[in-house]
Amino acid sequence: MSTPELGLPMVVPAPDLPARVRIYEVGARDGLQNEKATVPTEVKAEFVRRLADSGLTTIEATSFVHPKWVPQLADAEQLFPLVSDLGRSSGVHLPVLVPNERGLDRALALGARHVALFASATESFAKANLNRTVDESLAMFESVVSRAKADKVHVRSYISMCFGDPWEGPVPIHQVVRVCKALMDMGCDELSLGDTIGVATPGHVQTLLAELNEEGVPTSALGVHFHDTYGQALTNTLAALQHGVTTVDASAGGLGGCPYAKSATGNLATEDLVWMLQGLGIDTGVDLARLTATSVWMAERLGRPSPSRTVKALSHKE
Repeated sequence: MSTPELGLPMVVPAPDLPARVRIYEVGARDGLQNEKATVPTEVKAEFVRRLADSGLTTIEATSFVHPKWVPQLADAEQLFPLVSDLGRSSGVHLPVLVPNERGLDRALALGARHVALFASATESFAKANLNRTVDESLAMFESVVSRAKADKVHVRSYISMCFGDPWEGPVPIHQVVRVCKALMDMGCDELSLGDTIGVATPGHVQTLLAELNEEGVPTSALGVHFHDTYGQALTNTLAALQHGVTTVDASAGGLGGCPYAKSATGNLATEDLVWMLQGLGIDTGVDLARLTATSVWMAERLGRPSPSRTVKALSHKE
C-alpha cells in the first residue's frame, strides 16, 4: 500500500504560509535538455500531456534556442503543435524559452502566448551562456520583451546565478537586484530567481527577497528556482514561502541541471515539493500519485531511476 493511501503526509499547517502555490513545471524543457540522449518528439509530447493530466497548469514545453546549442530540443517546431491544444482545451499554460528575437519569431509563429528569457546575474555566466556581457544581454532582451508585450504575450525571465557562481563565487545581492530591476523595468511580468549551482541557504533567500521588495520589485512578481546540489532546495523553498512567494519552479522526477554550469545538479523534484506542500495544507491542484506515475514512466524511457526521493518512496514495491 502506498503512503498516500495511509493518509500521509499528515496535514499540519504552519503559520503565515500561502494557501496556494503555483508550481511552474520545468521538466519537459530544463530537464530533458540536459539528457545525453535525445528523447523522441512523441515521447516528449506524451510527457507534457501526462504532466497536465496530473493537475499541473504551467508546463514549460520546449526551447527555441538554436539547435546547435541545445540539440536535445531541436524539435521545438514539431513538438509545440502536438501539445498546444492543451492551452485551448484545458487552460494549461505552455511557456517556451526564447533566447532572442529570432527565438521569439519562431515561438510566435506557432502561437505561443507565454515566453521565458534567460538572463544572468554574473558576467562569467553571461559570457558562457549568452556570449555577451550582462549589460549587452539586457540590451538584447529589451526588443524581445517590447515585441512580446506588444503582442500581449506573457514574459517571464530567469535570472541565473542569483546565489553563487562557479567561476566568481559569492554573488553580491545588489548585483542580483540590479539585473532584476532592469528586467522588470523593461516590462517582464515575472522573474524566476535561480540558484543555478544549488548553494543558497534560507537566510540568503529571505535577504535577497527583502532587498528586491525594498527596490520596488513585488513578491507577487517573483518565483524561485532551486537546485538540490547541497540538499537545500526544499529548505530554501520554505524560506521563500515564508516571505510570501507563491510560484515555485520544479522538475518532475528531479530531471535537469545546467549545461553551462557543470557543478549544477538536478532541479528540485516536483514530487518532493508536492509532498511538503500537501503536508503543510497548501493547495497545488496536483495529484501526487499521477505525477509519480508519470515520472516513473519517463525514467523508464530514459533508462535510469528518478533521483526524486518521493518518487522512489511511492514507487517502491515490496
